[in-house]
Parts: sequence; C-alpha cells; structure tokens
Amino acid sequence: MDATTTPNRAERRAAAAPFEGSDAAREFIARVEAFIRDELQPLVAEHGITYESGAPRPLLEQVWRRSCDQGIYGVTLPKSLGGAGFSVLDHCLIKEAIYASGSPLAAHVLGELSGPPRVGALARQATPDQMARFILPVARAEKAICFAITEAEAGSDAGAVQTRAERVGDEFVLNGTKRFISGSPFCDMAVVIASTSDDPARRETTAFFVERDRPGFRVESGYKTLAGQSGTGNIVLTDCRIPAANLIGEQGKGLALALGRITVNRLLHCPAMLGLARLALQDSMAHATRRRQFGQPIGAFQAVQHMLADMATELAAARALMLSVARVLDAGCEARADASMAKLFCSETAFRIADRAVQVHGGEGIVQGSRVEFLFRLLRMYRVLTGTSEIQRNTIARELLGEAVR
Repeated sequence: MDATTTPNRAERRAAAAPFEGSDAAREFIARVEAFIRDELQPLVAEHGITYESGAPRPLLEQVWRRSCDQGIYGVTLPKSLGGAGFSVLDHCLIKEAIYASGSPLAAHVLGELSGPPRVGALARQATPDQMARFILPVARAEKAICFAITEAEAGSDAGAVQTRAERVGDEFVLNGTKRFISGSPFCDMAVVIASTSDDPARRETTAFFVERDRPGFRVESGYKTLAGQSGTGNIVLTDCRIPAANLIGEQGKGLALALGRITVNRLLHCPAMLGLARLALQDSMAHATRRRQFGQPIGAFQAVQHMLADMATELAAARALMLSVARVLDAGCEARADASMAKLFCSETAFRIADRAVQVHGGEGIVQGSRVEFLFRLLRMYRVLTGTSEIQRNTIARELLGEAVR
C-alpha cells in the first residue's frame, strides 16, 4: 500500500460519491463552505479563536449577523419565517458539512447554541406579541436565546424540575436554578421550563420566555465542560417576575412543548458527531502518511492500516443509519426508536473513531492543543448530551416491547 497517497484517494472517492440530498442543499452547502472559508476562517485567525478559547459575545454577534446577511442563519426556521424548507435529510447533510469544516465557530453558523434552531418549533405556539419580542429578534440575529430545562435533580428525568413559577396576579414569580445550559453565558433571554403545580406529588411543567435583564435573573458561568469553550452556564432565578404574557402555549404543557421535536433533535445531533468524526479520520490519515518510523510512513504498518480501516468502515455505517432515519422522518413515519438508535450508534461510533485517532497519533494525540485530543473530549460529551446512551437504549427497548413494559 502506498500510504502517501491515501488522503488523495479518499478525497477522490468522496468527491465521486453521489450527493444524497437535493440540488438546493448541494448549492447551500457550497455557499456555507465558502462563508466558512472566506469569512469565518480569517476571523478565527485574526482573533486567535480556538476550540478551547471560543469567542467573546461581540465577535459572536458579528458571526450571527454575517450568517444572517448571507441567508444562512435562519435556514432551519419554518418557511413562514424565512426558512428554506429543507428536508430532514438535507438538514443532516448541511450540518455534517459545517462540522466537517473544522471551524471552531461551526456551532454558530446556523445559531445552534443561541439562534433560530432554538425557537423554530416555538413559532407555532407563540402569540403575536411573543413573535415580536422574542422569536423575530432571534431569527434576525438581533438577540440570542437559550433553552433551560436541566437542573441538579432533573436531567434525564426532565419532568422532575424543581424551579417554581407561581402565579401572582398578572405575573409569574420564578425561583430555581438551571444547570449546564448551553448558550446561557451570551444569551439575551431564555426559554425556562418550570413547575406550576400546587401539589408536590403532581407534575405540571410550563414554559416561559424570561429576559436576562429582569431583576432576579443571573447567569453563573466561567466553568468549562470537556468541550473546552465556556459556552455553558447556570441560570439562577430569584424572585424573578415576568408578565403572564411570557407564558408559552398552555399552562402545564411545557415539557411536551420542549420535547415535542425530541425525535428529530436527537437525529440532528448525529451529523455534528459524524462531521467531527470525519475530521478525526482525515487527520489520522494525514498523520499516517506524514509520520515516519523505522524508515517508512506509519501508514505502511498493518496495525495502523487496520485502525484506519475500522474508522472508515464504522463512519460509513453510522452515516448510512443517520441518512436512513432521516428518510423515514421525511416520509412522515414514526421513528422514535430509529432516532434513538441513530443517536446511540453515532455517538458511540464517533467516540471510538476519536479514540483510535488518538492512538494513531501516538504522543502527539495526547497533547492538549492537538485537534484529535480535543475531538476525543468533545465526542465523549455526545454520549451524554440530548439523552445518554442508556436513555437511548431505554427508549429503544420500550418501543420494541410496547405496552408490556410501560
């Protein structure tokens, strides 16, 4: 095997493969890749943005606005709000391409942490007043929003939230602490899921828009997850008063509203994982041709070849499952178990690929600052995010066994 030609062969093979999505998605991906290459990468270099350091709010605002100006930022919104109306399959291919670019700003291209993807599903429930104050400013990249469900005792069991919302006249008074909230350090507002039950034994959750500048709203940030960047924080609500007009949808329907798109959302985490896993494979192939030991590239050794072969095979299998589930959803079919299978398999597979990438890189792979070391940490997180692997297995088993285990 001529190891020095492996990356070029892989690139040619990928280029020759048929594009699985629509012509509109193909054109959109080309625009997004040009945006990342021509605008974001120079910005990253100029400001020294890394996977570890992230970017300050003013710089993120610049990214959001430019993405919006390019017609990229709001693509996931409903067509009535200017979205492109892409299928789930197209959406997967677009996200995969964005994360495979390797940009540390990848999560901000579509506004995944704080932009349109956070509010698109809420548009159907929002009142005209809420559309004007919350939904449209986010869609126009004027404001940032986060989604606050998780608490110390409410993670996988999201219905166990202890944050309270008590009705007092024409207001609700909120008290409680939300933990590990993505996008909270740079949010202008949050969608908060709180309990409105007057009986501790009865679960009743309700969703609210809560502005950050209201008294009693505080963000505690500064800690880092395995992902490195400080894009996660806690939201502390202390006698935070909001108008009753900030209630989203019906009282008592908050968790249903929050989880209404959980099947699609679980699937849409997969292209991010697989885009990152593709980076790990590409970096490993490049290293295998560059690194020489015993007078030849390490890619000439069968042990390394087998690791690369397993990485490529498992990536192809995970990607095939992701696209298959996307097609099921686009056909309007129920895919609760299928989406959990995809999230489970893609997250576990992507992490195995990153683990092998570290092994291929040897000493270079365990040094902080190397990309594969970061990918190893980040892809480990995805086995927890949006439902742990164990929660996915529970979901799959319940769907398989039906009423017998409900």
